[in-house]
Amino acid sequence: MRSVPSSAVLPVVPRPGREERLSSWLNRLALFYAMPVASFLEYCSLNGVDIAALEWRLGDDEAIALATRIGMTVDELRMMTFQEIARHARPMIYRGGGNSCPVCPPDLRRKTAAFPWNFWCVEHNVRLIARDGENLVMKLPETTLTSLDVNAHQGAMRLAAWAQGKDTAAPSVPQHLDFLTTRYRRPRSPSFESPLPQSTPPWPRYAFLLVVPEYDRVAPAFDRPVRAGVSSLTRGSLLQKYALTVALGRIATDPVGHVASVLLASDYDGEEWLHQTLQTWPLELLNRIYARLYRLRAARRNAAEREVSSWAAWKEHKSQNPDSPSLKIVRRESQNHARSRRPSH
Repeated sequence: MRSVPSSAVLPVVPRPGREERLSSWLNRLALFYAMPVASFLEYCSLNGVDIAALEWRLGDDEAIALATRIGMTVDELRMMTFQEIARHARPMIYRGGGNSCPVCPPDLRRKTAAFPWNFWCVEHNVRLIARDGENLVMKLPETTLTSLDVNAHQGAMRLAAWAQGKDTAAPSVPQHLDFLTTRYRRPRSPSFESPLPQSTPPWPRYAFLLVVPEYDRVAPAFDRPVRAGVSSLTRGSLLQKYALTVALGRIATDPVGHVASVLLASDYDGEEWLHQTLQTWPLELLNRIYARLYRLRAARRNAAEREVSSWAAWKEHKSQNPDSPSLKIVRRESQNHARSRRPSH
């Protein structure tokens, strides 16, 4: 057991890991000196202080007292806190351990793993694992994840800027997430082939399912409900948060194309819900979206009319030419099938 020195500065202070949280590092220091955390904080003149609260409210007096004992600067200590996170984003940060890296030491917790939109370890560049053991590779093939990672990185960068109060783009991150978590159609019941019991509630159909169809194909029934807006990233599975981050990256890159496609696929109720969500978007962008929607609907209508016209022309041709070669082939094939079904003697 190491004895705590009576001098002001601790003689041995292991350096914090890259992006390590202050609470994680103080816990490791207390363990290094074989002391309870409360006793270690008391030695640092932080009597009765909650170690987790220091990450969010490290006052000047607390920072100076801690820096004096540990031999670090106040700025170095503050780098381990969440001081850069704006108040509107703080409820989204994991207060506990957050996701974990399978390579990092179990007692080292990094700041980046506390954000629900980060899915990689900054030190080892491997995928993080959720607190319940969920791994993205368990849900999606690695090739699919590699493709989706491009958009996930874009979405994560946008969310990080928003969390620090630096995102000035319009529509804003909350406006994008409001749209993505709005239902574009009434709920649907699971298919007859689904192994789910008959009592399973109908699946809600949110806009982000069209933006990230890869998630829609693999998401289990219990992962279907989604909270509205930015709250969608505070709850839910690792896979769901990943899909929402991917959706944010995609729609921020091409809002006109994705929003118009969602509106095109919506039913009457869904279109009303989506229109209400879009009311706060910039008018110039809305004009471009509705112009694209008009063109998409016109193209779909023209394609349907051409199909009906082609079918009508084909029927008329066949009625006027009953002995056409194509019809004879069909008749001959029908006779052959009938002949093959006759019982053999």
